[in-house]
This record gives sequence, C-alpha cells and structure tokens, in this order.
Amino acid sequence: MPTEILMPALSPTMEEGTLAKWLVKEGDTVSSGDLLAEIETDKATMEFEAVDEGVVGKILIDEGTEGVKVNTPIAVLLEDGESADDIGDTSSGAAETAAPSEESSKAAPAPKEAQASPEKASSAPAAPEASDGSRIFASPLARRIAKDKGLDLTQIKGSGPKGRIVKADVESAQPTAQKATDKPAAAASAPAAAAAAPAGPGYEQVVKMYEGREYEEVKLDGMRKTVASRLTEAKQTIPHFYLRRDIQLDDLLKFRSTLNKQLEAKGVKLSVNDFIIKACANALQEIPAANAVWAGDRIIKLTPSDVAVAVAIEGGLFTPVIKDAHQKTLSALSSEMKDLATRARDRKLAPHEYVGGSFAISNLGMFGIDNFDAVINPPHGAILAVGAGVKKPVVKDDGELGVATVMSVTLSVDHRVIDGALGAELLTAIKNNLENPVAMLA
Repeated sequence: MPTEILMPALSPTMEEGTLAKWLVKEGDTVSSGDLLAEIETDKATMEFEAVDEGVVGKILIDEGTEGVKVNTPIAVLLEDGESADDIGDTSSGAAETAAPSEESSKAAPAPKEAQASPEKASSAPAAPEASDGSRIFASPLARRIAKDKGLDLTQIKGSGPKGRIVKADVESAQPTAQKATDKPAAAASAPAAAAAAPAGPGYEQVVKMYEGREYEEVKLDGMRKTVASRLTEAKQTIPHFYLRRDIQLDDLLKFRSTLNKQLEAKGVKLSVNDFIIKACANALQEIPAANAVWAGDRIIKLTPSDVAVAVAIEGGLFTPVIKDAHQKTLSALSSEMKDLATRARDRKLAPHEYVGGSFAISNLGMFGIDNFDAVINPPHGAILAVGAGVKKPVVKDDGELGVATVMSVTLSVDHRVIDGALGAELLTAIKNNLENPVAMLA
C-alpha cells in the first residue's frame, strides 16, 4: 500500500511550516537518507530526508506553500510493484494520524559538531512504540481504522510485509480498555482552546481603526508567530514576580581586564556576559532548590546548571542553552557562546541546542538599557534581565561617598516554582558571585 509522507515536526515548537523547496520530483527513486525537501520551521530552514526506499508517486503539497500543519500528507511513496493508480485518496484521514511513523520521513541529522541526543520535548507526540521501544509499522488505512475503533496498535500483531499492520489486522481486532492515565478528550483539549483564544482585537477591527491612514502590513513569519504565541502564553499563565538588585562591577572589570591580557595570545577575549553566565550557573548550584522548571502538575529540579542565553536575531530571538555551564571555564563559556550566537543569527542551530535549561539570561545592557523586566521562557523557573553598567554615586563600606560602576538586574520568577525568599537567595548568590569574581572561579 502507498505510504504517506507527512509534514514533520522539525523543532520543538513547530506546529506548521513552509514547504520551501522540493529536492525530488514525481517518479524519482529514493533511498533511506536521501534528501526530499527543504522545510522552513518557526526557527530555521531544515533539510528533510527519507527513511524508507521507494518511488515518489505523487507530490501533494507544492513548494512555496505556507502554513502546512504538522502531520499533513505532503507526498506519497510507492513500494515495489505499486503504481500511481494505487494511490487513490490517501489524504482522507491524514489529519487524524497521531504522528509520522517510521515509514514516513525524518529530519536530516544535525551537523557532526552538534550531533548530541535531541531533547525529548517536541510539539508532536511520538509514533506508537512496542514495549521494547521499537516503532510500530502500520498502513495509513490501518491507523485510521484503529483510531475509529479505539484500538491500541501496540497490542496488534501485523500480518503484512516486515510485520506491518494492515487493514485485515485491525478489522478483526477488538478495542482495548482505555488506560487509566488517558485524559478525556475534552480535558486534553481545554488548554489548547484557551491558548488559541484571540488576544486583543482582530485584524478587521484594527484595520478599521486606521481607515484613511497610510500604513504597511507586515506578514508574520513562523518565528514571529511562535514568539507571539509563547510570550502571550507565558504572561497569561505564569504568575510572574520580580526581584531587583544593583551590582557593583568595578572588581569584575579589573579582573576581566587582567585575564584578557593574559588570554590575548590565545585569541580569547572575555565579555561581561561570560561572567554573568558563570555567576548564574554557580548560583544555581549554590541554591539547588531554585534550579527547577514547571512541568504541568509538578516541579522538576535539575542537577546540572543548563543556562539559556537570549540572542536577538532579525525578526525574533533564539535562546541557545549552554549545558553544564557550572563546570566550564570562562574561556570555554566565551567560545561556546560566540559559536552559538553566530549560528543563531544564521539560523543554523539544531533544535536540541535551544531546548531545555532551567534558567535564562537576557542582556540588553549593550543597547544602553538601564533596567527592564524580562518574560519567563516556559518551562524555566526564572530569567535574569541585565541592564547596562553605569557610573553612579555610592556610599562605600567606610561610609564615604564614592563612584562605582553599577549594573541593575531584575530576576523574573515563576511563583509556582520559586517562592519569594528562595528567589531572593538566588539573586543574592548571583550578586555575590559577580562582586567577587575571583572567589567565583575558585
């Protein structure tokens, strides 16, 4: 039976994408690993490769098509002995398919230097798996019938080629009892419905407000849609509270200058942001209860300090994650951050490089911003907003008036994860690390 190739979820936040370019045409023979298409996600343009071999029988979505939902059939692959006449109406139940099976396709692997295990988070559920973790092979028609009958494909033995589940297998099978852990459809769809509720006036209402005025409409790309959706969700669902501190940077700036002179021969130049990353990573180790994320009905406390750092790019932002930041030297942090930032601006990051972490840093100090409040990036428990270091009058320890370089920071905290006193402890630890940089590296 012809196999549908479905629109994949190539990033954790992807719900739809643009089929930018087909790299094959109808009638082409493809093998596992051959590139099929280029797909623009909410974050980047990625290559999409075949898993199985066969002949491209029909292309269902033209290249350049925008807004193609994840799991929508985009092409049909024919096996040996099949022809285009066997295709028929293959799209009639595709939207009901839970996820691409092993028969369809997968994303091209990340570059070798970034080939770590992808994070488990994904915007699309995984295809059915057997008890031993292997994928379930089932024809699109069999999956459709199984869904209608309430059948669990993991409990059905396939009689087709290579153990594939076919129509006859599911027609003769009986529904299994619903698992106690399964959520009712209405309950499962409630959060999605709430998230889909419009925020503010719609397009028609807004356009009417500006009748007769000159304006330009800017079409949203995938990244801007995702930023808008996630930040709206964050502000509506996360109970933010804010903690503020002033941090004196004079000792850090002197120490940084000394280190940079010593590292000049190695081509390393440390930034203040490198010290901030290290200070936050160490603080999460010192206050481990704050190294946590919100997971729906529970809190997950992380052991390593995986720190995300916001990187502004044209049309949006990335938050690449530096994993095990507490274990890395300043020069290693600096080198990794520069690499991640460069590839983020080129939209060349692999999904696993910007997923995860428990804590984030957003630094607008280089733009001259004194202070601001950042929005938490779920599921993180907190984010540190960093302002510019500026000369200010201060009262010194001896009571005399002096001048110091002062940086204002604001810690945005998810009250579900971190209470006020715990958040204060975390921010105090960050401040102490930055004001005593030598001790931070001991």
